[in-house]
Amino acid sequence: MEKENLVRDFSALGEFLSQFGPEKIRCKEHIPANDVFFEPMKMLVERAHETNPWFTPENMQYALGQWGLALQTDKIRRWLDAYIFPERLHPKRVGIVMAGNIPAVGLHDLLSVLAAGHRAKVKMSSSDNKIIPLIVKYLEHIDPAWKGRVEFTDGLLRDFDAVIATGSDNSARYFEYYFGRYPHIIRHNRNGVAVLTGDETDARMEALADDIMLYFGLGCRNVSKLFVPRDFDLNRIFKSLLKYARYAEYRKYRNNYDYNRAVFLMSTDAAEREDLLDNGLVLLKKDTRYASPVGVVFYETYDDLDDVRRILEHDRDKIQVVISTADLPGALPPGQSQQPQLWDYADGVDTLRFLLDLHQDH
Repeated sequence: MEKENLVRDFSALGEFLSQFGPEKIRCKEHIPANDVFFEPMKMLVERAHETNPWFTPENMQYALGQWGLALQTDKIRRWLDAYIFPERLHPKRVGIVMAGNIPAVGLHDLLSVLAAGHRAKVKMSSSDNKIIPLIVKYLEHIDPAWKGRVEFTDGLLRDFDAVIATGSDNSARYFEYYFGRYPHIIRHNRNGVAVLTGDETDARMEALADDIMLYFGLGCRNVSKLFVPRDFDLNRIFKSLLKYARYAEYRKYRNNYDYNRAVFLMSTDAAEREDLLDNGLVLLKKDTRYASPVGVVFYETYDDLDDVRRILEHDRDKIQVVISTADLPGALPPGQSQQPQLWDYADGVDTLRFLLDLHQDH
């Protein structure tokens, strides 16, 4: 498909999805195919929690709103213009194994496959298997050229030439075994990290709360680990997190918080329990690990920022995004962990470059 057509169709999709953003679901005028797709999408957004309790209307609207912002004409052009597309395409069948931790998390892989001129064979997570098929139908409706480009499967992926698979460290071992002989991108567990300096304003701390708590902390870009100066007042973290006090009333979150609190209290000795702080909403636990469970944020203290730089470099394969106001490589300011652009690739692997290179293998 010509690049201009890609820009046209993807930006139309962005305009459509922007109607379901976090402020309010509202039907806008002059959106293509709204008469066919607005009400079905609205129903999915409002009722997704009935099959996946983590997909609250709030989380659904935030995710779709971010896609509405990402799929704007100028951003799509910037994304695509960074690449030289082959003059002659040799389309492949690209399998996509999607995660289901946050709404429509596999959409970027799908759009990348389509932008590169390939066909997609998609295995969705059972936790998130409604939104993306409707998005594909929307694209097919506004431009019939998309018909036949995406196939969904409930079983094992078969008959593919390359694969993109996202999962946990455990599932990645299976993916390596099953897909290793094909051109592939296989993603493992990664987490967001925040490095505080002690100079953050209250507004910055509130923005950090979004990085930690959006999607109940389930996204790979959510901050699950903090590095704080040794004399940092941890109550500032607790205070900022209280903007999400409503989570304490949400049964799914509360059950996880209560369970993890009990596990940590029973499995640590008295000295370690002194490093376990609790405000009734979130546990702060001193821990060197990165992947904290729901309702828990790990933290470490530091004396020298250079020490943190060395740790981040050593553990870069465990880190998806770094949030900080400090001068750290690739760091984003607080509040931006869940606002990736089209060119912000998961695990730092250029998905579109990988897909375009497949045309050379024919």
